[in-house]
Amino acid sequence: MIFLKNDYSLGAHPKVLNALVETNMIQTEPYGLDEYCAAAAQRIRNLIDCQNADVHFLTGGTQVNLTAISAFLRPHHSVIAPENGHICVHETGAIEATGHKVNHVITMDGRLRPADLRAVVANHSDEHFVKPRLVYISNTSEMGLIYSRQELAALRKACDELGLLLYMDGARLAMALSYPGADLTFEDLPKYLDAFYIGGTKCGALFGEALVIVNDTLKEDMRHLIKQRGAMLAKGRLLGVQFDALLKDNLYLELGAAANAAAQKLIDGLKAKGYRFTLPPKTNQIFVLIPNEKMPMLEENVCFERWTGSTETHAAIRLVTSWATTEAEIEEFLALL
Repeated sequence: MIFLKNDYSLGAHPKVLNALVETNMIQTEPYGLDEYCAAAAQRIRNLIDCQNADVHFLTGGTQVNLTAISAFLRPHHSVIAPENGHICVHETGAIEATGHKVNHVITMDGRLRPADLRAVVANHSDEHFVKPRLVYISNTSEMGLIYSRQELAALRKACDELGLLLYMDGARLAMALSYPGADLTFEDLPKYLDAFYIGGTKCGALFGEALVIVNDTLKEDMRHLIKQRGAMLAKGRLLGVQFDALLKDNLYLELGAAANAAAQKLIDGLKAKGYRFTLPPKTNQIFVLIPNEKMPMLEENVCFERWTGSTETHAAIRLVTSWATTEAEIEEFLALL
């Protein structure tokens, strides 16, 4: 079977796995207080050029979103998010379960604009409504698109005007920053964001995400809150070891670039065959329309996901490449069509 279902089902990149093997029998302090987590956290601070950032390592994206967002908000606060944002549709109501409403914004490409924020705030004008306090975005978006520096700066400006926090889900941050022509860099993130996370699970780690908190007012008691949410790993060094390896010698962005390059080969091949996309494809998530008569054959030979946007004659599917997707797999898939 050709695997194009997601970018997280495979194991770790060999350099990450080797680092885990090499440190396997070393005893360290538990709960993320070890030298590997300290080294990885400092590597992140250097990478983003922000020495006062707090860095915490957690195991998964939903866990990070739940822990961070619930920590940043008071009981009557809500979150503004795209209606197809991960916290809206793929986290089992985790944010709402903490008592915080998510204000959904209809957006075709999964990205928010300043006008979206202003509209939500205007519609929640007094104490009879929840009070929007945090803006949730993801980069790449759930539709595989990216934010430019100008777009992120505009969101920051709007957030400052409206008294909102700006938080970025970085599950696929490697793909967003390594996309050809992208002008956003690691150094830009602390300039525009109050907090964000660097995703490892979908880019070379066995598991793990790095939560980065820039806004000093959001840092207090975070380790207490991480522990309370069951998110503090006793063997925390397993996360530090992985991120130290991923962020060494530019490996993280190289893996993101490899996933994007594989996607571009697939996109070029689909375009050459005349296939249409539900959105202009950018990074490693590709949303394409397939004639209904071809679907049984594809489902027999390829792992992928059906998606929204199907028509009477075509099925909408999502194809996802990873750092490990080979040219041979792409050629085999295109040959099936």
